[in-house]
Amino acid sequence: MNTVILKNKICVFLTLTLLALFVWSAVNPHSRGVWYVESATALVPFAAFAWLSRRFEFSTAAYAVFCFWEALQIVGAHYSFELVPFGFFTGLVGAERNHFDRLAHFAVGLNALAVAEYLLGKGIVNSAKSAAVFSVLAIMALANLWELVEWAYAEIDGGDVGAAFLGSQGDIWDAQKDMLADTLGAICAAAGFALFRGRAEPPILA
Repeated sequence: MNTVILKNKICVFLTLTLLALFVWSAVNPHSRGVWYVESATALVPFAAFAWLSRRFEFSTAAYAVFCFWEALQIVGAHYSFELVPFGFFTGLVGAERNHFDRLAHFAVGLNALAVAEYLLGKGIVNSAKSAAVFSVLAIMALANLWELVEWAYAEIDGGDVGAAFLGSQGDIWDAQKDMLADTLGAICAAAGFALFRGRAEPPILA
């Protein structure tokens, strides 16, 4: 099968899967207020990524990673992140809190792959290693900004929806740990990108 046709089919399948998941999440969510807020944080990035994809061709892996994060976000919107059925992992690591949100933050970091592809593909940087480094820095900056957004919304809302959106679950270091999860995901994605794309780069002639 033609590679382009296969890629298009995969992208269509992923998009339809997200659509079905979104419809499911809208039916009897744990909190309608939380669902509105968390769904918005899924829809806005999806619209931005779709718009950008019409101007730049990302890899199938980048699409899959982005859709993986979207799926986690949509599930979190339905249940509220701290209430997602994730007990098997909580029991496995002996944790006292639900770490589904940390998985979602790690998935955010994996989108460093798309950032690196864009930076290199647009010629903003001239090597895979440079793209990898700047993609990690971009994710770290985004993670920091997002924690500020969560804090501001929680302060403005002042109620249960704001507290659920903040999602600290009583952990005073929640923001720092979330940013660490974002960063670790970014490092993993960037390292893979630098390794595999770096091998494909032609040598620079003096």
